[in-house]
Amino acid sequence: MWTFINEHWRDAIEILLLATCIYQIYRAFRATRGAQILVGLGTILVFLTLVSTIFKFEVISWIIKGAATFLAFALIVIFQPELRNGLARIGSNRLFSFSNKRRLAFLERFADAVINLSKKRIGALFAIQRGISLKEHLDSGVVLDAQFSPELAMTVFHPKAPLHDGGMIIADDRVAGAACVFPVTERLMQDRSTGLRHRAAIGLTERTDAIAVVVSEETGGISICENGILQRNLTEKQFREKISEIFFSGKPSHETESETDPQLDRKGPLPPAGDSDLVSD
Repeated sequence: MWTFINEHWRDAIEILLLATCIYQIYRAFRATRGAQILVGLGTILVFLTLVSTIFKFEVISWIIKGAATFLAFALIVIFQPELRNGLARIGSNRLFSFSNKRRLAFLERFADAVINLSKKRIGALFAIQRGISLKEHLDSGVVLDAQFSPELAMTVFHPKAPLHDGGMIIADDRVAGAACVFPVTERLMQDRSTGLRHRAAIGLTERTDAIAVVVSEETGGISICENGILQRNLTEKQFREKISEIFFSGKPSHETESETDPQLDRKGPLPPAGDSDLVSD
C-alpha cells in the first residue's frame, strides 16, 4: 500500500487539479451560449475520434490531429467574452470603496427609493457598480454625476421622463448615468413572465460583478440579481436584508467601524422626502 502511494501520489494531485479546473470551467460556461457551442464541438470530436478509431480512417485521424492546434485558437476566439468576464471577476474587488457609515447611509436611501417605486408601480432598473467598471454600458446612456436620492430615482424613472427607458448606473453613492442599455441574457428562460428589465439585469450580472435591482412596472415586485441569479418578488423586509447581506458580508478586516454587520432594518414609515408624491400616479 505504501509503495503504491509513494509511486502514484503525484497522479492523485494531478487528477484533483484537473477535476477542479473542469468544474470551474463548467461553472463559468453553464447556461450560456458558450456551453452549447462547447457541447456541440465536444460531441463532434468524440464521434469522429470513435469512428476513425473503430474503422481505422487514416485521413480523418490525420485531420483531427492537424486541426487540434487551430482548434485551440478558435476556442479562445469563440469563448472570448466568457474568458474575459471570468478573469475580470477573479481580479475584481467585490466591495465598495467607501466606508461602512457612508455605505450604510447610501443603502438606506437606495432601499427607500426602490420601495417607493414599488409602491407606485413605477418600473425601474438599477445597476450598482462594484469591482468591474461599467463604463462600457455607461457610454450607451446619458452620463450624470449626481448624489443619489429617492427623489432623483423617482424623477428619472417616471414613465413620461426622457430617461426612464433604460438602466441607472450607480458608482459608489453617486448616479453615474441613466437610460443606459444593458446586455440581455442569452439564457433560455423557463418563466415566460420574465420581462426585458429582468433579462437585462441577468445579462449584466452574468458579465460583471455588479448588483442589479429591478422594480416591475406591472406588479411592483422587487427583484435582486447577482451573478446571473435572479431573486424575484421580495418583500420590503427581505429586500433590506438581502441588500445589506450583499454589501456588508466579507468586508475588509481593516475596517473597524463596527464589530457586526449593519442592517437595514427600518421599521417605521419612510422619511417624508422619500414618500412624497414627486410625480402623479
